[in-house]
Amino acid sequence: MLKQEKEQVVAELVERLRTSDTLLVADYRGLNMTEIDAVRGELLKHGARFSVVKNTLTKRAAEVAGVDQLNEFLVGPTAIAFVSEGDMVAVAKALNDTARQTKILTLKGGILQGQTITAEQVRDLASLPPTDVLRGQILAAIVGPMNAIVGIFAAPLRDMVGVLEARVTQLREQGDAGEEAPAETEAQSEPEAATDEVPAEPEATAEETPQDETPQETSDQEEE
Repeated sequence: MLKQEKEQVVAELVERLRTSDTLLVADYRGLNMTEIDAVRGELLKHGARFSVVKNTLTKRAAEVAGVDQLNEFLVGPTAIAFVSEGDMVAVAKALNDTARQTKILTLKGGILQGQTITAEQVRDLASLPPTDVLRGQILAAIVGPMNAIVGIFAAPLRDMVGVLEARVTQLREQGDAGEEAPAETEAQSEPEAATDEVPAEPEATAEETPQDETPQETSDQEEE
């Protein structure tokens, strides 16, 4: 391979390493090209690119991409499944199924979200439910306890609201009764004021009557 071709391969590997969240590494020793192409086509269905790589060029690319932990898997014949936007669980399952069926492909391990994983952990990943089902289970695990917590806090709040509503109703009724009491007092005070004014009229009449009659009696005596 010419130097220019090697540089192009390294550049392509750097780009794949930088854009892939998950890298699953396998030893393909013993597989023929037909079998490798079959694995490549199966992984492509799940959004992964499966490539046979040269260890020396991959190590250079890993150093440039900042994925040095990949170097521990670059021993012997190496093929890498690059998973960027694909289903990493489905890819791990396809690789594991191929390893079990062929008895030739061997899982080495990989890098998952920046963390190194072993071959056993790749098999554990392959045993998980499909991504959509897994997301639903995780969501249920999160939402379930949250609903329980909300129920715990909601019960005392409902009780408190009931007590407050009862207290508000009681105060409202007491307020309505307090507003009616002054009206009754005023109504009772009005007859008392009228009673005080009744005796005043006879007193005034008694005083006027002697003044009118006294001059009349005096005038009669003078005429006699």
